[in-house]
Order: sequence, then C-alpha cells, then structure tokens
Amino acid sequence: MAGTFSQLYVQCVFAVKGRRSLMDKTWRHQVYKYMAGIIKNKGHKPIIINGVADHVHVFIGLRPAAALSDLVRDVKNNSTNFINENKWLSENFSWQEGYGAFSYSHSQIDSVYQYILNQEEHHKKKTFKEEYLDFLERFEIPFEERFLFEWSL
Repeated sequence: MAGTFSQLYVQCVFAVKGRRSLMDKTWRHQVYKYMAGIIKNKGHKPIIINGVADHVHVFIGLRPAAALSDLVRDVKNNSTNFINENKWLSENFSWQEGYGAFSYSHSQIDSVYQYILNQEEHHKKKTFKEEYLDFLERFEIPFEERFLFEWSL
C-alpha cells in the first residue's frame, strides 16, 4: 500500500494592518469561525483560532499537498471580505502583509492550544511586538526588525 502520511502542525500569526485594534470582541469570534471554515474547506484541520484586537493566532493541522502561503493568503483575503461585507467597522478592514509561521510536534499540541486559548490574559502582560519577537528568537529565525510588521500607522 503506497501513500503519503504526515503530521504537520503550524501556528500562524498575523496582524491587523497598522496593528490597529480593530477586531472588536463582539464579533471577532464570528471571524474566527469563518476562518475555521476556510481552513476546513481547503482540507486542513483548524485546531484553534484566537487572538486579541490587533492580531490573530491560527493553529492548523496542515495537509502537505498545499502550500501554507496559499492557505494564509486565502484565510486573510476571505476573512477581510467577510469583515467588510458585515460592515462591523466604519472603515475598510485589512490584514497586514506577511505572517509568522511556527511548527510544532504532536506532543506540543496541548500547550500551543492553551497558549492560544489564553490570548486575552497573555496580552495583559506582554505586547504583540514582544510576543512576536519572542517567537522569532525562540524559533531561531533570523530577522531585521525594519522588515517586520508595521508597528504603528
């Protein structure tokens, strides 16, 4: 029996354009559910999606036949349209270009899940910038800060 078998777990992190706090608590969970639907429809497994007003964490069981960049592009584009079509904001919403992607083993699923679940509490102590730079350093990803997200408008 020939086949391809894999376990790929990836956490993607991306921010609202300009890191503005536009994701209101009253509707952001509807956006997360919508994102989960996009991920499922593409044949992947949404494990947890959560965030705060200025960014989101998407934890995915990734199927290897698709490019992560295509999936993130589709999630960002379609969720942008969803937010704008619902007119939750008086201005157009968009995500910032780029994202962080961090891979995990099967044994780390629960700890990553809990970390993403507790974003509200976590960000009472640490800013998104601090969190994101910590990820890059912990995963030993070389970067130049000037090429990271726009940190202000």
